[in-house]
Amino acid sequence: MAELRWNPLINDWVMINSNRQARPNMPKGYCPFCPGSGKLPDSYDVLKYDNDFPALSQNPPVPDEVTGNSSIYKTKPMYGKCEVILFSSEHESSLCEFSVKHIRKIVDMWSERFIEISKDKNIKYIFIFENRGELVGVTQPHPHGQIYGYSVVPKKIELEINCFKSHFEKNKSCMFCDINKDEAEFGKRIVYENEDFIVYVPFFAEYVYQVYIASKAHRANITQFNGKEKDNLALTFKMITGMYDTLFNKKFPYMMCMHNAPVNIGDTDDFYHFHIEFFPPLRSENVQQFNASSETGVWAHCNPSAPEDKAVELREALKRFQDKL
Repeated sequence: MAELRWNPLINDWVMINSNRQARPNMPKGYCPFCPGSGKLPDSYDVLKYDNDFPALSQNPPVPDEVTGNSSIYKTKPMYGKCEVILFSSEHESSLCEFSVKHIRKIVDMWSERFIEISKDKNIKYIFIFENRGELVGVTQPHPHGQIYGYSVVPKKIELEINCFKSHFEKNKSCMFCDINKDEAEFGKRIVYENEDFIVYVPFFAEYVYQVYIASKAHRANITQFNGKEKDNLALTFKMITGMYDTLFNKKFPYMMCMHNAPVNIGDTDDFYHFHIEFFPPLRSENVQQFNASSETGVWAHCNPSAPEDKAVELREALKRFQDKL
């Protein structure tokens, strides 16, 4: 069974894919992403790999007959694309350990895949992300991220688009450009910045050590960056992931979620602004922050910390990381 099912309570589609339960557990000591596994080239730097057990497919099956006589329920084929981006052939490595030059290759791969996937007119949103650590459910520690191409715009992105558009129509300006300006003037939540990117704990942070990376210039998606901006995005990734790993002197779990403008739905570039959201599941060194009833049931997040205080901790961790370079 693999299909999209309509949730009429919030006007959203849910992916139902029981086939993914058949994903095998890898034998201990075996990594399919390492050279010599028989699945990949003998050597590589950065590599695109089609997911062996994709949640979405460009040749999806016909949905099952499960709606009965309902006038409310509906299904549609689970169309889309799932790719794995292997960051390195080195099994025991992570973004902050790579050179900026190597991370730039990852940035270029993301950009290339964004362009290629967007050529499929059935794809409406391209989501670039990385899950890191067992606390976020990662079972394959080899350094990698993923790209999902969705046939529908996800609900959170739909909400963002509506808010960006409303702000643009009211103020004749990009909301994220205005947020960047406010954060730069206030200063206390800024963690890191370079010529092209600014990083801060958001004013409305939902997670204790959450940060946003935002482009200083107005860009709608990753393909619009010039060479210097891509270099500085690579540098920003090294600094922020190094900051996280230095915070508690251990590999820090996170969900990295890159927000680009949607594709193939009309022009949103004037008001949609590229940014990256990090969601770390730790509230302290050894305590996990859970999404419990309030967060999960009604999307009402409660952050048990002050964003301004956590920005101080993160700046100090970044300084320690930079001192080691």
